[in-house]
Amino acid sequence: MITKKMTLMEHFSELRRRFLWCVFIFLCAFVFGWYISPWCQEFLTMPLLKIWGGVLLYNGITDGLMIRLSLSLAVAMLISLPTVLWHIWAFVEPGLKKKEKNFIWPMLIASPLLFLTGAAFAFYVLFPFVFGFFIELNQSSPVPAVVLPAMRDYLTFSIGLLKVFGIAFQLPIVMILLNRIGVLKRSVVISMRRYAIIFVVIIAAVLTPPDVVSQILLALPMYALFELSILFMRKDD
Repeated sequence: MITKKMTLMEHFSELRRRFLWCVFIFLCAFVFGWYISPWCQEFLTMPLLKIWGGVLLYNGITDGLMIRLSLSLAVAMLISLPTVLWHIWAFVEPGLKKKEKNFIWPMLIASPLLFLTGAAFAFYVLFPFVFGFFIELNQSSPVPAVVLPAMRDYLTFSIGLLKVFGIAFQLPIVMILLNRIGVLKRSVVISMRRYAIIFVVIIAAVLTPPDVVSQILLALPMYALFELSILFMRKDD
């Protein structure tokens, strides 16, 4: 099959068309996110309310609007990400060799799945421990205190943790990609296992709240993903 070579202007025209499609999908997803944002807010606060059972505080008159906008934006980014990745793939795919195609497209599928897996792990496993720790710490204050978390602060904190775990779970993608382009050798990775443990622990300590439980809950899956990445790395010649 002969592929027609495109001129520079045709490449720019195609790039513009794909960019506009991505913007259109993002705007549609944002509108959809606006309508489901109350459900998203209820869903995200569920782990805290199960442990605590209190009420959340709205500090300012614009909090409701800003929360809805931020949740709509998060939903739009999550929904439009696969579309953006697909358009990037469709744009660069004609210029790739068969071996490169067979390597890249599984990465484009695995990346969103790993992100969702990391976010789900944080939501269902980490959140109960973290929120339980902070609620207990606040309630054990040596002076009289009322625990009344602000809604915006809570959502910023929880969404931030979901992003952190989603990004942390991209570790296999990064390692395998570096290996396939010749930057990272499999033998070097295997020889640095002991240092990898220290690196993972440090990353977990930096990215998570200052309690041992959440740090361990991030460090363990990250190291497991590190070991899993080695299995898929190309052996040295």
